[in-house]
Amino acid sequence: MKEFTDRVAAITGAGSGMGRTLALALARRGCHLALSDIDERGLAETAAQLQGARVKVTTQRVDVADREAVYAWADQVVRDHGKANLIFNNAGVGLGATVEGMRQEDFEWLMNINFWGVVHGTRAFLPHLKASGEGHVVNTSSVFGLIGVPSQSAYNAAKFAVRGFTESLRQELDILRCGVSATSVHPGGIKTNIARSGRIDPSIASLGADPNSANLKFEKNFITSAEAAAEAILRGVAKNKRRVLVGPDALVIDFMARLLPSLYQRLTVAVARKNI
Repeated sequence: MKEFTDRVAAITGAGSGMGRTLALALARRGCHLALSDIDERGLAETAAQLQGARVKVTTQRVDVADREAVYAWADQVVRDHGKANLIFNNAGVGLGATVEGMRQEDFEWLMNINFWGVVHGTRAFLPHLKASGEGHVVNTSSVFGLIGVPSQSAYNAAKFAVRGFTESLRQELDILRCGVSATSVHPGGIKTNIARSGRIDPSIASLGADPNSANLKFEKNFITSAEAAAEAILRGVAKNKRRVLVGPDALVIDFMARLLPSLYQRLTVAVARKNI
């Protein structure tokens, strides 16, 4: 997928953040767009920003946790656009909680979106990508798919799972030589609203964090713009990279995970304890 002109890209979580900036960046490249989000207002705002773009844009409210809805959307995309070449499984949510204190319903809520949403999107669109003769699956993991962090066990579980799922998929596609490839994306701190809109459980107080300000404090570490992230992702897809690290912090974390696969955990614990 070295060219995006006249291709058709489906994007989940397109109502804000990286999903929106991916849509805008692809439109500038002449790529037709099928956009979805559970947030209809945000989705309409994205569509409004695309007015005047010389590409076809369709939108649909989709809850990625709903398998049947995702499959129905994939079929609708092909009916509307005639084909599908790319699926960006970008929708995601955040949750701060301890393993012991986390509510089961919160854990399931996050996994249904961050992991199963990726699985549904991949499996629903894969036959269509193969039928197009040229396709790419782009799954958003995270730097938290490379390292574990206190209070992020659910998010870590989902993002590690996305990473493993996508790496396995990529190898299968390489064996099949079917014209479709896959990339696992690992953003660092991206300036989007994911932290602000995430759920925080009171249990993180036991780790020395303030449940009332944790989201805003975490957001201060976000150093890469969504626009820069979108450009990095599209460059990675065009180069058929297996893994795309987004942001300088992602490069540092990846290096740390490779160099100090066990020691980094002790360092994280030491830093956390200083704040208690």
